[in-house]
Amino acid sequence: MPELRAGTDVWTLIVIAGLTAITVWVRCFFFISRREWPLPGWARRGLYYAPIAALAAVIAPDILMTAGHLAPLWRNARFESVVCAALYCFWRRRDALVMPVAIGLGLLVYLPLRVGLGW
Repeated sequence: MPELRAGTDVWTLIVIAGLTAITVWVRCFFFISRREWPLPGWARRGLYYAPIAALAAVIAPDILMTAGHLAPLWRNARFESVVCAALYCFWRRRDALVMPVAIGLGLLVYLPLRVGLGW
C-alpha cells in the first residue's frame, strides 16, 4: 500500500470516496429521473427565498462580528453602511439602478466612518 500522510489511513480515504459518491448521486438524482418531479407550492416558495437566505448567512457574521465577538452596533461602520444601503433599497426598490446606487451609498457611509473616525 502507498504511504499516506500522518493521521490519514485507508479507511479515511474510503469514507471520503463513499461520501463523495453519495453526494454526487443525491445531487444528480433529479437529473437522472425520467419523469418530471413537481414541487409543492411551499417548496417553490422556499426555494424562491433560498439565495437571499444563503447570502445573509454568509454576510451577516462579517457585518455583526469583529475578531470573533459581537461588535457594538453603535460604533460599527459596516453595520451603519448596510443599514443605509438597505433603507435606500427599500425606498427605491423599483429603480433600475438600485443596487449600484445602494453599493455606492454604502461606501459613502462606510469610508468616512472607517477611515475618518477609525470605527
